[in-house]
Amino acid sequence: MPRALETATVEQLGKQFGASPDYRVVQNAVTTTSVDEIALDRAVVTATEHSVSNLLDDWTVTDQKKSGRCWLFAGANLLRVGAARALGVRDFEFSQNHLMFWDKLEKANHWLESVIDTADRDVDDRTVAHLLEHPAEDGGQWNMFVALVRKHGLVPKVSMPETQSSSDTGRMNRALSTVLRQAARDLRAEAAAGARAEDLREAKAEALAAVHRVLCIHLGTPPDRIFWQWTDKDRGFHREGWLTPCEFADRYAMLPLDDYVCLVHDPRPTSTPGRTYTVEHLGNVIDAPPVVYLNTEADVLKRLTMDTLLDGEPVWFGCDTGQMANGDLGVWDARLYDYDAIYDIETTMSKSDRLLHHASLMTHAMLFTGVDVVDGVPRRWRVENSWGDNRGDKGFWTMNDNWFAEHVFEVAVRRERLPDDLRSALGEDPVVLPAWDPMGALAR
Repeated sequence: MPRALETATVEQLGKQFGASPDYRVVQNAVTTTSVDEIALDRAVVTATEHSVSNLLDDWTVTDQKKSGRCWLFAGANLLRVGAARALGVRDFEFSQNHLMFWDKLEKANHWLESVIDTADRDVDDRTVAHLLEHPAEDGGQWNMFVALVRKHGLVPKVSMPETQSSSDTGRMNRALSTVLRQAARDLRAEAAAGARAEDLREAKAEALAAVHRVLCIHLGTPPDRIFWQWTDKDRGFHREGWLTPCEFADRYAMLPLDDYVCLVHDPRPTSTPGRTYTVEHLGNVIDAPPVVYLNTEADVLKRLTMDTLLDGEPVWFGCDTGQMANGDLGVWDARLYDYDAIYDIETTMSKSDRLLHHASLMTHAMLFTGVDVVDGVPRRWRVENSWGDNRGDKGFWTMNDNWFAEHVFEVAVRRERLPDDLRSALGEDPVVLPAWDPMGALAR
């Protein structure tokens, strides 16, 4: 074929398409009906039900609405299970708005420090361009969730409820991005003029004051302390009085957050199983432990996740949620849609191929809350999503096991569950991946 797309080539393509009755039938169908409805594999749908042999959830789902706070919701949902039991209530939520306020402020400070660190580079440098493209994102990682809880604590949702902007972050993020990009311009200009580090951080302080002001206007002011009292499910009244957010977290975050580690399945040739990795400029709380991933095989992630669920504890995880997913049914399956039959193509990209060629990355965090085990092997997984209760099984989704290996990237599990070789690998210095690496995508 010649370099240019010539008329003769286009005519030949048209003749080939028109000569196929199968193509014309599919064209008739897809031009009037969503391709997803036509490609949906009926056999997969009818073979997938929401029941599992080991079920943990007896609570209702939450709703992040029009925000990218999935990682915060998943983390808070993991902790609320123990809190609800300790309080003797059926349902309980920590304030996701409270966590987001502090995440936004901490991330602004982290981002401005990255701007200062790269101020000697050209504005078109790839790292600088990446930072400028993502100044005020909603996303985050497990380690970032832990850092927030450790520094800023938790409060019940009633103490800092949702606002219009916490549920729909677009306009707030637009304002934050304007403040931060303008600050980046000024910091880079001052650095180019020879300003000292202390002068740059004075300018940073002014930008953070503006960020704080924007956050208070959109999200409300986070409480310094709360007066805590509640009624349990048996109508018993309890009062603990005044607590700071950190005191509240110490009392009701029932899991040892510092004992958890993040395992990832990154099958790219450049990533080695049994090695730790981090991503440059990824984080929120300065001086908190860095975001570190321990790379391993998908079967290890499955086994540790299953064992944790069988011991009665949900599991926080990150995945590429849009791949082979049906929102109305609340189902994931690696063969849910037969697009190859629709388009007469053969899709052969592996998980590694998809990462390398920008076809996949981590986009969503949720909780595993159940697993269906047959003869010691997981058959499907139950997932607590944070998209409200009008999808799937009242907001809980079903993941067939074939989807796990292909599209789940990360789980957070207790360090003590790791085999000795993986546990010892945690002590090694992590390999630093560039800021734009897909392993950092959940934070965007």
